[in-house]
Parts: sequence; C-alpha cells; structure tokens
Amino acid sequence: MKNKVIVAGVGMVPFKKPGQSESYDVMGAKAVGNALFDAGIDYKLVEQAYAGYVYGDSCSGQAALYRVGITGIPIYNVNNNCASGSSAFALAVQAVEGGTVECAIAVGFEEMSPGAIDLVFPAKTSPLARHSQAVAELMGLTEVEQQLPPAVCMFGVQAEMLQKEYGLSELALAKIAIKARKHAAHNSNAIFRDPLTEDQILAGEPIYRGLRKLFACPPSCGAASVVICSEAFARKYAIRSDIQLIGKGSCSDRAAYFDGDVMDVMFRGVSREAANMAYESAGVGPNDIDVIELHDCFTSNEIITYTALGLCDMADAERFVLEDQNTYGGKVVVNPSGGLLAKGHPLGATGLAQITELVWQLRGDAGERQVSGARTALQHNGGLGSAGFVHIFQRV
Repeated sequence: MKNKVIVAGVGMVPFKKPGQSESYDVMGAKAVGNALFDAGIDYKLVEQAYAGYVYGDSCSGQAALYRVGITGIPIYNVNNNCASGSSAFALAVQAVEGGTVECAIAVGFEEMSPGAIDLVFPAKTSPLARHSQAVAELMGLTEVEQQLPPAVCMFGVQAEMLQKEYGLSELALAKIAIKARKHAAHNSNAIFRDPLTEDQILAGEPIYRGLRKLFACPPSCGAASVVICSEAFARKYAIRSDIQLIGKGSCSDRAAYFDGDVMDVMFRGVSREAANMAYESAGVGPNDIDVIELHDCFTSNEIITYTALGLCDMADAERFVLEDQNTYGGKVVVNPSGGLLAKGHPLGATGLAQITELVWQLRGDAGERQVSGARTALQHNGGLGSAGFVHIFQRV
C-alpha cells in the first residue's frame, strides 16, 4: 500500500532578471519559509529535504536550508537540468509515498547569468553530446551549426520543423508568446507582464533557422518550494488535505529516440511517456484536465507538448492555438502563470513554481488568473539530457 501524498504547503519568490535578485541561498530560504508558513508547520517537523538547482556548487541546498534551520535531517542535492525542481519533488514524493518519512520538502532555486543557456564545463564531455549528434545527423547540420549553444541549435531546428514539416505558421508560434504575456499580466511573480504583439515578435530575421528571440524563455533568477506529507501527518497537525497528488510519471530517453523522429530527441519522447504513465496512475485522461503548467522553454516546445500530452494531434495543433483552445474559455487553460516564457525560467525553481501555481489554482486562490472550477491539474517539466516529469493533482 502506498501512502497518499498531500500537498501541505507551497511558496515561491518573485522571479527576476539576472543581476536583480538576491543570492540563491536567500531566495531558497525565503521560498521554503513561504511554503512552511502556507502549511502552518515548523521546519523542525520536516524529515527530509531535496534541493534542485543547476548553476551552483555541490551542497548549495544546505546553504539555503541552513538559513531556515539546522536540524540534522538528510538534504539531497539534485541536478537534472531544467527538470531539477521536478526531480527534487519526485524524490520527496517517493519518500512520503513509500512510508520512509511522513513529511518532506522540495526546494528549487537558480541564480542565473544573462545570455543563452550553455554548458557550465565546456572542456568536459557534454551530457548533451548524444542529443546534439542525433539532431545533427538527422537534420544534416553543418559543423558551424553544431558549435552553437545546444538549446539554440536544437530548438531552432524544432521551430523550423514545425513550420516546414508540419505546416504550422509563424503566427501560431507567435500566439503562444502573446498568450504567455497576457496570462502573466495578472501574476505579480512574473518577470514579463507587458503585452506583446505579433509585429513585435515577428520583426526582423530569425536568430537561427526557425528561432526568434521572443520564441524563447529568458534566463531568470528565483526560487520555489513545496511541502508534502502523508494523510496521517496532515490529520495530526491539522493541515488542509484537499490537494493531493493522484498521478505521476517520470522517465529518461529510450535508445529509439536517437535514430527516429528528431522531435523525440527534444522532449517529445520523454514528455509523451511520462504523460502516459501519469494518466494511467491517476485514472484520468487529457480531457479530464482543467489547467496545465507545461515546459514552454520555447513556443515551439509548447506546441510539441500539446501533442505529447494528448491535448491534440499535430494535424490539429495550428487550429488548437489559433482558436484559443489553450486559454480561458477554451479546452484547457495552459500556463495561467505566464509560463517559462513570461514568468521566467530559473532552472531549478521551475518545476516547483509550476506546482505552486497549480495548487493555488486548485484552491481557488489564483486571483484574476483563476481558472473557473479547476479541480484537476497537470504539471509537465523536462530537462535535456534527458529527464521528463508529469504530475497530476486534484482537489478532493
């Protein structure tokens, strides 16, 4: 028998542009404090902690959590690229679900630098080498193209393929960015809240292949945290227990991805598999989901993820976007927070910030961006290299 996992508390700090935030340890501590306050418990009751981040030295989790309390509990540091926060959450879930502990906390933080995301240790073997090589071979990339930052190269190819191979218009790609800003306008934690127009997004030539500047999320700084517990713990400490994790899926790449469809090298494969696992474990399907926070690192990736999550097939993706089926009044509200594109993408914090937003939505606490009647929510997060996560939450 597995224990039910209760989301006891959530918290985050406003995301900032690089150079405008506090240090990672201060942000992390504040996010943890906010989550503990939301849960109504003291840090002394937490039995294990998991910290997700990418741009930090080993044991950065301790540096952040020691600002909250130094209690001797195990603190595990997790690095899974953009899915680091979701990885920390998944490990905390395993501990509670399996009965190892009654209460655990996950925190994610990032203090990033300006510019395109690139390798931290370029002199060492790249963990993305297999992915970059697969894309290069499948797409016939030149040696010069292969020297670009991996994210720019891969997602430039992804955006171009959506247009040339699948017939999506640049308008559809632009509308994702427009939607993100429109949603973020009501989120005080988001970096970019000013509206965007199609002309602003499509002005000038693309940066690389199908990639334009405003098709991409920004480097960001921030932190988020989630406290989870068992039902017995929630009863003992009078914690609200109406928001529960009902399904989960996680995976890494399969060998078949690297010599098949290039889209599966760039998130679609792991996203599809993690989603199928989560739907099966939750006993729900795509049509049961009311609100989604997904990994929109690039507008093209948001559209690809629609198909991976089963919201639509590729033939209907253009219509799905242009008919506003991805926003308020449509089939499902995607990224009410503004997503990575507008809220920001501090890598280690992203997955936990997504969960924080969904918990607020399920509680009915999202203010002007509230999704009416939201009861079932899905979180999707991926890290190249690769790691795919989908978690499904429900108000019970």
